[in-house]
Amino acid sequence: MPGAHWNPETYLQFADERGRPFLDLMSRVQATAPRRVVDLGCGPGPLTAGLATRWPQASIVGIDASPAMIDQALERAGDRIHFELGDLRAWVPAEPVDVLISNATLQWVPDHLDLLPAWVDALAPDGWLAIQVPGNFDQPSHRLLYDLAAGPRFAAATEGLERPSTPDASTYLDHLATRGLEVDAWETTYLHVLPGPDTVFLWMTGTGAGPFLQALSDEQRAIVETEYRALLQDAY
Repeated sequence: MPGAHWNPETYLQFADERGRPFLDLMSRVQATAPRRVVDLGCGPGPLTAGLATRWPQASIVGIDASPAMIDQALERAGDRIHFELGDLRAWVPAEPVDVLISNATLQWVPDHLDLLPAWVDALAPDGWLAIQVPGNFDQPSHRLLYDLAAGPRFAAATEGLERPSTPDASTYLDHLATRGLEVDAWETTYLHVLPGPDTVFLWMTGTGAGPFLQALSDEQRAIVETEYRALLQDAY
């Protein structure tokens, strides 16, 4: 969510699990020698920086709207790896992009389908656009949180917050195919086994629950965290 205060340490607690969709997505990108690779919504940067090994001649740029995430990512910067603070809604490339990536970000951007035509236009000839978005918003981890946030005790504090959401894969296929792209669209279900107490709660505080918890007062947050933990333990 643009403007939210993300915690990179919390996010990276489950780095392997969070990285799997990115790696699966990039396995389908067959660019052989791209010159310019851009990752919009790069987060703390380890996955973005890893692309430099795959494409040793490429300039890699990661952009994120979270200062905390970019501060963490800058520790991985180098001669060919650059990170910048920026809002992907306002992103305009200085030159055509050979590989344009957005992983687990667009769900926080309302009407993000409207961005896709400009992103397609930003591609170099034979360029690649790789997008991954979660589609688990009907799962207990999310439904229980939204129900709590919308309840009468907390509705005033959380009113106006955008809920993350995405259309289905066929909608992305249609939008991109009409722009002249050859589209490969698919859905994958990941069943992560997270050992230890309150791990689903910890997972959610690193992503979807963060903006909602930040909108609450300290007293409200303590109540929500206690109740949300209990609900998640019952659900999982």
